[in-house]
Amino acid sequence: MSVKHGLLALLERGPMYGYQLRAAFEESTGGTWPLNIGQVYTTLSRLERDELVRALPEGEGGQRSYEITGAGRAELALWFATPVSRGDRPRDELAIKLALALTTPGVDARAVLQTQRTATMRGLQELTRLKSRSAAPGDLAWRLVLDSMLFQAEAEVRWLDHCEASLSRYAAPPEPVPVAPEEEPSEEGARR
Repeated sequence: MSVKHGLLALLERGPMYGYQLRAAFEESTGGTWPLNIGQVYTTLSRLERDELVRALPEGEGGQRSYEITGAGRAELALWFATPVSRGDRPRDELAIKLALALTTPGVDARAVLQTQRTATMRGLQELTRLKSRSAAPGDLAWRLVLDSMLFQAEAEVRWLDHCEASLSRYAAPPEPVPVAPEEEPSEEGARR
C-alpha cells in the first residue's frame, strides 16, 4: 500500500490534519507501519499539487486540515478496484539475502536459515498472542491486518523449510579428500 492511497482513504472519512492522519494510519494498520510526520506532510503536499486533496483554512488550534477532492475520490476508487500484483510489492529482502548467502564464500547459508527461522517463529508466537487478546468486534480491521501478518509468517516458515530441504538435497557433496596410496612393503620388509 502506498502512503498516498492510505491518506486518501482516511480523508474519505472526513477532513483531518497531519497528526490526525498519522494517528489514524497507524491505528488502521495496528501500529505495523509507523509513519514519520514529515512523510505525512510531504505526501499531503504532493496530493494537493495533484489536486487530489485541498487544504482547508486553519482551525482554532492553528492546524490546517485537508479534505479529499472529486479527483481524489476517483483515484481512491481506482486503487480499491485494482488488484495488487506481485510485481508491485517490494523486493523480498530475505530471498535476496539467502541467494547471496548461497553464493558468497565463507557464509554458512544453513546458519542464515536457522537464524531467520528462530526470529520468524518468535514473531509468529507474538502475533498469535496479540490475536488472542484482540477479540472485540470493532477490531475487525486490526484483526485482518494481524491475520495477514500471521499468514505471511507461516508462509515464511514453510518457505524456510523448503529452502533447508533444497539445501540438503541439492548442495554439492563435499570434495573427496585424496588418500595417499598404501605403500607396498619393501624387499627388505618382505624378506623378514
